[in-house]
Amino acid sequence: MSKILVIGEHADGKLNGGVAKVVAAAKAIGGEISVALFGAHVGGAAEQAAKLDGVTKVLKIERAENAHPLAATFAPQVVELAKGGYTHLLFPGTTFGKDLAPRVAAKLGAQQISDVMAVHGPTSFDRPIYAGNAIQTIEAPAAPAVVATVRLASFTAVAATGSAAIEATTVNATLPTHTRFVKLEAQKNERPDLQSASRVVSGGRALGSSENFSVIYKFADKIGAAVGASRAAVDSGYVPNDMQVGQTGKIIAPELYFAIGISGAIQHLAGIKDARTIVAINKDPEAPIFEVADFGLVGDLFQVVPELTGKL
Repeated sequence: MSKILVIGEHADGKLNGGVAKVVAAAKAIGGEISVALFGAHVGGAAEQAAKLDGVTKVLKIERAENAHPLAATFAPQVVELAKGGYTHLLFPGTTFGKDLAPRVAAKLGAQQISDVMAVHGPTSFDRPIYAGNAIQTIEAPAAPAVVATVRLASFTAVAATGSAAIEATTVNATLPTHTRFVKLEAQKNERPDLQSASRVVSGGRALGSSENFSVIYKFADKIGAAVGASRAAVDSGYVPNDMQVGQTGKIIAPELYFAIGISGAIQHLAGIKDARTIVAINKDPEAPIFEVADFGLVGDLFQVVPELTGKL
């Protein structure tokens, strides 16, 4: 039977919503599922993780050095935990997971699998390649362990109906001294998180300026949506790069996605392919975005979007 360790991500006392999706992937593999949380104080996040359906144990690894999520600090501790007989080490496909997983794989001498989007068995998985235009089925070596990041957009979060045990764990690992935390600069945003929001409104280069993006913000606020952008809009300096949606930005899977003034380059489509319903607004009837949209509206966004906002 597989013994799976999910490396949990958390911030400000809250468990990242993507962990529930990683647990869904773990359930598809089958076996005993544990969630490990690293930090100085992870009690609140541990209680949330214990409620995830399918989780049998939550491990709290609390020490002062874990106060800030540094991959260089976490990696040797994960490797020590892996010696407890774990067959699989799963990480969320977020910046946190993509930073930490390669270090762990290298220390274990394992081949990392990136962006698992489907599970066929304990060692057989699907992953996207060529910007999502092809799906590759791979067979991973079982030893020393399967190390993988999970594509969050491809899994549905498990329910919070569990009651797993919570254990405080000590890991005897030598921590590196060449990496240290300096400071954290983060933008505070009252809108929903882009990667976990059920509704997302994105704007493209057609907005023309950062000031014109107010049209997008007003519409998004009316429907309680997160705001994203195409790479063209980011490269033009209209919005910060953490709002970029696409192959080189954030991969999302909202229930409802509005692509406004976005032509639909293949790199952008790779980031929204798992969206449930796509609505496109563009004045070019030949824009590629209409080929994937469930609903399309040909028109000037500066007329259409304010009118939609006013109707809500």
